[in-house]
Amino acid sequence: MQAVETGSSNGLERFFKFKQWNTSLKRDTLAGLTTFIVMSYIIFVNPSILGLGGKGLPFAAALTSTCLVAGVMTILMGLVTNRAYAIAPGMGLNAVVAFSLVLGQGLTFPQAMGLIFLEGVAITILVLTGFREAIFKAIPIELKKAIVIGIGFFILFIGLVDGGIVISPPGDGTVVTLGSFVGVPVACTLFGLVITIIMLTRKWRGAIILGILATTVLATILNYVYDKKAFGPGTAVIPSKIFAAPDFSLVGQFNFGAFTKLGVAAAVLWIFSLMLSDFFDTMGTLVGVGGQAGYLDEKGDLPQVNRPLLIDSLAAVAGGAVSASSATTYIESGAGVAQGGRTGWVGVIVGALFLAAMFISPIAGIVPASATAPALIIVGYLMMATLTKGEAEAEHDLSEPKAAINFSNIAFGLPAVLIMTIMPLTYSITNGIGFGFICYTLIRVVQGKAKEVSWMLWIATVGFIIYFLVPLFQAKGWV
Repeated sequence: MQAVETGSSNGLERFFKFKQWNTSLKRDTLAGLTTFIVMSYIIFVNPSILGLGGKGLPFAAALTSTCLVAGVMTILMGLVTNRAYAIAPGMGLNAVVAFSLVLGQGLTFPQAMGLIFLEGVAITILVLTGFREAIFKAIPIELKKAIVIGIGFFILFIGLVDGGIVISPPGDGTVVTLGSFVGVPVACTLFGLVITIIMLTRKWRGAIILGILATTVLATILNYVYDKKAFGPGTAVIPSKIFAAPDFSLVGQFNFGAFTKLGVAAAVLWIFSLMLSDFFDTMGTLVGVGGQAGYLDEKGDLPQVNRPLLIDSLAAVAGGAVSASSATTYIESGAGVAQGGRTGWVGVIVGALFLAAMFISPIAGIVPASATAPALIIVGYLMMATLTKGEAEAEHDLSEPKAAINFSNIAFGLPAVLIMTIMPLTYSITNGIGFGFICYTLIRVVQGKAKEVSWMLWIATVGFIIYFLVPLFQAKGWV
């Protein structure tokens, strides 16, 4: 028996190369569990959005499709790339499907998912032709660094909002303000944040997942104290049942009737908008999480980037094919990386847990947002901290850390600021990158240095201008 176990372990080592990445089977397994817990909210949020309050897709079937595409494509990502990236239906894109395409444009869900399917096919073609990788490499290193910081801010901001520390007050003109710190959920968030900071400061390797688990236990206890009314239904509650049968009825339920309903020009424009959002969301995530994990080279490029790009593109196709909306690489992958995960084994664990969630979905709903919010706050910080790693070799080193970006140079400084601020404030990686690219190209033209802008970046800039003008085109009835 011992020989079998040793042989299996050696086989995993040869495939995933744990020692080469300074990790271990145990550490990456723990990292996979961390990533899954942090992003498991999508199991219920995606079906809820696509369900449109009972008027859209059936909840059970949408949940099965969500877990199916996340599980299969994340395992593929781990096996093909040997990177700790995880995939699931993208937040934002699912809202576009439900509210813009179905409610706004009057499409049926099969017609809307047909557009998602075609958007994924289009991105896959761009990957196979090398175009997507070329744009990835054409981005200046300073803007890549800004994308890492911007995504760090984005993740941190999501954690602050999910945890109730920052809120958007209604009616007073204030965009965001400090929460009131009244109620069980925000108390649990603060508890989780404090103990996670303590464990992180003490250099506990399992700080993030231990913080999530401890906060979940506290939230569950307090929820029962307050007669199960402190959190939403099914959250922080011991489930009455463990197993639930999956419903595969949405698999293959898509068509291309949108071209008849909207017209060819409008349908193509929608596909372009979806593709651009998916395209740069993934690019930002690969750079952000890759920088945190140590995947990037000295130019800020990701070696063999075509592999994760291809799997991500096929995930969009798969998301449309099973009516789960476009699946994409998740910024929450950074939680597992912060836990020490480095190899594709992380993805295998995450994917396996998603597939298991099709059958044990009641258990996946126990963890409240208050428990994962502190983890996101810490992960956001860790992602930003990677850009000064190595500048000061020790805590007693009195040398000042060098700035990762030269903000005194307006060509890089202003686009970087736009990337870093617009990402979190608009809840969109794509918006931040788009404004940064447009600003960078504009400044280079005014400086008389237009030739320094790669032709790939010119194409991306023009694409973003069209992307941002789509609402105007639609309002004018031009498409």
